[in-house]
Amino acid sequence: MKKFYIALLAVILINVILIFSAGTGQNKNQKLNTGLKVGLVFDVGGRGDKSFNDSAYNGLMKAVKEFGVNAEYIEPGEGADRESALRLLAARKFDLIVGIGFIFTDDVSNIAKEYPDVKFACVDYARGEDIPANVAGLKFKEEEGSYLVGAIAALCSKTKTIGFVGGMDIPLIRKFEAGYKAGAEAVIPGIKIISNYAGVTGAAFKDPAKGKELSLSQYNNSADIIFHASGSTGLGVFEAARSLNEFSFKDDKEKYTKFAIGVDANQYYEAPGSILTSMMKKVDIAVYDIIKDCVDNKFSGGLKHLGLKEDGVGFVYDENNKYLISEQVYIKAMELRQNIIDGKISVPSSM
Repeated sequence: MKKFYIALLAVILINVILIFSAGTGQNKNQKLNTGLKVGLVFDVGGRGDKSFNDSAYNGLMKAVKEFGVNAEYIEPGEGADRESALRLLAARKFDLIVGIGFIFTDDVSNIAKEYPDVKFACVDYARGEDIPANVAGLKFKEEEGSYLVGAIAALCSKTKTIGFVGGMDIPLIRKFEAGYKAGAEAVIPGIKIISNYAGVTGAAFKDPAKGKELSLSQYNNSADIIFHASGSTGLGVFEAARSLNEFSFKDDKEKYTKFAIGVDANQYYEAPGSILTSMMKKVDIAVYDIIKDCVDNKFSGGLKHLGLKEDGVGFVYDENNKYLISEQVYIKAMELRQNIIDGKISVPSSM
C-alpha cells in the first residue's frame, strides 16, 4: 500500500515537477560533489514572481553551477501538494530538501521526523526553538532592512506621505511594515504613512491587479513613494507608479514624481526610473549557503537569524538609482545601518 501511495504521488506531481540535470561548473576553491541531491519546493506564486521565489531559484542555480549538485525543483501550487512534494523528494532520498516560505514550516518539521537521515531547510521558518535536529530554520530580520528603506523613503518624499502595500496580512509581512514605519518616523517624525494589504489568503501574494488598485489609491491620497512586500502582487505597484509617471512626463525620468520600493531582490528593471530602491532579503544567499554547508559537510540544524549584521538583508544603492537618492540620504541610511548592527537602534518586529 505504501509503494502504491508513493507511486500515486509521483503521478499526481508529474505535471508540476520540473527536473534539470546537474551542472558541470566547478569552483576552484570547492570540491565538485555531483553526488549531492538537492530538492527545492517553491512558495505560492512559484517562479516568475521577480522576487522571493526567483531569488531562491537563483541561489539554487549558483550552487548547481559552482558545486555540480544534482538539483530538482517543484512548483506545487497550493494545499496538500506542498506536503506531497516534500514527501516525494524525501522518499527518493534527497540529501537536502528546501521549502521556500513560512507555509512549509509544519510540513517540513513533521516530515523531517519521519526521515531523520534527510536534511531539510525552511526559509522563513515560523516555529520557535522546538525544531528537529535535521532542520535548518532560516529566519530573516526583514524589519531591519525595512527600517532603512523606510528612512530613505521619508527623506526622499516630497509630499511627506508614503505608503506600504502588503500581500497576505500575517505577522511575517507585518514585520516589513513595522520596520518601514519605524525607520520613516525616526527621521521624519509625524510623517504620514498609508498601509493596505491585498488579502488574508495566499492568493494575496499573486494579485498584481489588486496591487495596482491599492497603489493608485495611495498615490491619489498624496503618497509619492510606496514600499511593497507582496510577491508578484507588487508588480501592480510598479505598474501604478510607471503609468502615472509616463502619463505625466513620458520618458523624461528626471521628472518622475511617483516611486515604488522593491523587495527581496533588486527590482529596478521592473519599472526603470520608477523604482527608488529595493529592500534586499537575500534568500538566494541563504539557499546557496545551506547547500554549501552540505557540500562541505558542515550542515547544522536549528534556527539561523539573518539580519544586517549577517548580510541577510540590505538595500540597493547603485548606478541605476544614485540620481534618486542624494549622497546625504545615503550617508544617513548607512549611519542607521551601523547603529542597528552595533545595537544602538532596536528595530520593532511587530506593530
